[in-house]
Amino acid sequence: MKNICENIEFIKNTINSIKNASVAVDIIAVTKTFPCQDVLGALKCEIKHIGESKIQEALPKFERLGASLAGVTKHFIGRLQSNKAKKAVENFDLIHSLDSIKLAKDIDCCAASSSKAQHCLIEVKVSLESSKTGVSPQDVKEFYKQCQAFPNVLIRGLMVIAPYSENHEDSRSYFKQVYNLFEDIKKSFDKPNFDVLSMGMSGDYKIAVEEGSTMVRIGSAIFGERNYGNK
Repeated sequence: MKNICENIEFIKNTINSIKNASVAVDIIAVTKTFPCQDVLGALKCEIKHIGESKIQEALPKFERLGASLAGVTKHFIGRLQSNKAKKAVENFDLIHSLDSIKLAKDIDCCAASSSKAQHCLIEVKVSLESSKTGVSPQDVKEFYKQCQAFPNVLIRGLMVIAPYSENHEDSRSYFKQVYNLFEDIKKSFDKPNFDVLSMGMSGDYKIAVEEGSTMVRIGSAIFGERNYGNK
């Protein structure tokens, strides 16, 4: 089982050793590119959240896993195009990558058709790379306010991907920035269901938890290195 259970236990113990005892930290096992056998291994080790980033990969995998996913929260963590909004709404519990009003409108429409309140996170763009997506930090509060116009979109919090660096400590300043923004929005709008801060991946999750993350997205630290030809 590639030591999946041992890896998960190590991550849980690491988080428990550094987190504020009053804050729950959910572990999302990022299962993109990993086969169903590995996903089942994680589920047997009490993983309750899985993350996928491509609709076309996720849906056949979900179908094969079938009843094994009962009680598991499914997270869409990749860039979401408007033409895939319907499938995302139909198959995922939490969308981490809301980054435009157009997408919010499309999600709202699809969720209304499904009689569903779609839970979403606003993706915050802290990288200067043009290829990266998200809402700039200075615009996030106004974006959150505008999203209140969509009754079938429930904004649960923020998500951020720190720019890549070989020194994981470089992520800390970005996590601090987004945590402060998260707290500012909570105080400004007083929404009790605004409670998710998705920060940290395999390399920097410890730093993210130290800086207030409530949800970490971990793939290779659970499953090992990815084989992109194996799904």
